[in-house]
Amino acid sequence: MIDLHYAPTPNGWKISIMLEECGLPYTVVPMQLGRGDQHQPEFLKLSPNGRMPAIVDRAPADGGDAVSIFESGAILIYLAEKSGQFMPAEMRKRFDVLQWLMWQMGGLGPMLGQNGHFLLYAPEKIPYAIDRYTREARRLYGVLDAHLGEGRDYIAGDYSIADMACFPWIMTHKAQGLTLDDFPNVKRWFALVRARPQVQAGLAVGKQEKKPMDEQARKIMFGVDAPAHAQAQQQ
Repeated sequence: MIDLHYAPTPNGWKISIMLEECGLPYTVVPMQLGRGDQHQPEFLKLSPNGRMPAIVDRAPADGGDAVSIFESGAILIYLAEKSGQFMPAEMRKRFDVLQWLMWQMGGLGPMLGQNGHFLLYAPEKIPYAIDRYTREARRLYGVLDAHLGEGRDYIAGDYSIADMACFPWIMTHKAQGLTLDDFPNVKRWFALVRARPQVQAGLAVGKQEKKPMDEQARKIMFGVDAPAHAQAQQQ
């Protein structure tokens, strides 16, 4: 059994989708990010960076003690290897998946996260930041659109963890101030992935837990400074 420490956000959806896709049994441990669950000492033992998701696999393949994994990309790789699904065994195909997973982890997710922050959550509108991250978001959508336009149904050949990593972030396109009409290949791919029953099931996990962000939640989400976080880790 796998414990999934989770909230319904793009990074959380990656893992709930993967768990539904690969059919591994799991239990959801709901997290209220606006309440600061991600900064609690017991969670920081699983995820030192204070970010969800994290998993605890109580039945790892080696038969040893429970294994905890943080960082959504690492979790996707772990689950792919555990289940033997959605990650090719052949070297070239495997690294095709891995490079696009790293592209999402290092580019698409962080840049869309910054774009969304300055568009939606920043206490003041900073034109330079909004322009910078909007342009970078559009550039990244363009990279994916061009890649998918080379005769690909999915990002790395067959459906894989690369698609599961990218899809939840593309789900935020309206909040990002973007339209998929400008990226027809992404739009086609997005519809193909979204139509999968397991994707729908993954997106439904914890949906009832999502609450509007009030001022206190905003402060907890965006106002935790380094000394406070370090102190929490030492407790």
